[in-house]
Amino acid sequence: MNFTLRDLAFEDIEAIGRLENELFPTDAWPLEMFYTEFFQPDTRRYIVAEADGVPVGYAGVMVIDTTADIQTIGVLPRVEGQGIGRAMLTELLGEARRRGADTVMLEVRADNPRAQHLYTRFGFARIHTRKKYYRDGVDAWVMQLVLPATEGTTP
Repeated sequence: MNFTLRDLAFEDIEAIGRLENELFPTDAWPLEMFYTEFFQPDTRRYIVAEADGVPVGYAGVMVIDTTADIQTIGVLPRVEGQGIGRAMLTELLGEARRRGADTVMLEVRADNPRAQHLYTRFGFARIHTRKKYYRDGVDAWVMQLVLPATEGTTP
């Protein structure tokens, strides 16, 4: 499957909000949060993955000083396993580097081995567990990646 990555446009926010509700029904961000994030380009960047002109994934990063935080990554189940999550994470890590980050943090559901595997392949390590972090009581793994001084190869 062919897909492209591009920056999130204001006009995309409602469609991405629908994807968010589909992908994360228990913990979906309210639409207003996407608008708030969109209007903070000095510290945030959001991207959209498209296939045949239709959004199939999205992701965002926040960078403050030397720390980046992967805010969200979502890929529709019907297109999982085709490199979309990997491509979006690669792009966000590149953005973190460009903005001067040396550490990247994220939270991932303890019951999401597919995402955990992706992050581990990129070198993220689990450093903490937030008990009952999600609304349905599932723990979150806090994961950290210390960025190498020079950009290496993609896993």
